[in-house]
Amino acid sequence: MKNGDLSEFRNLSVAELQQKARETKSEMFNLRFALRTGHLSDFSKIRAMRRTYARIQTVISEKRMAEEQHGAA
Repeated sequence: MKNGDLSEFRNLSVAELQQKARETKSEMFNLRFALRTGHLSDFSKIRAMRRTYARIQTVISEKRMAEEQHGAA
């Protein structure tokens, strides 16, 4: 994932990010299932999905912290 993709995540709302997180989590499950059944040949996809999920969660946390700071001021 490029830094440009991270800025795309930052342009989304929290609800949209949560939906993307659910989709990514589901895809991670499917990849792990394929790995266990022997149908996955490219193991790097699991690592890429984990990192994408982490990036989405980071942006969600950033947005929530920003909302708290602006709401308290």
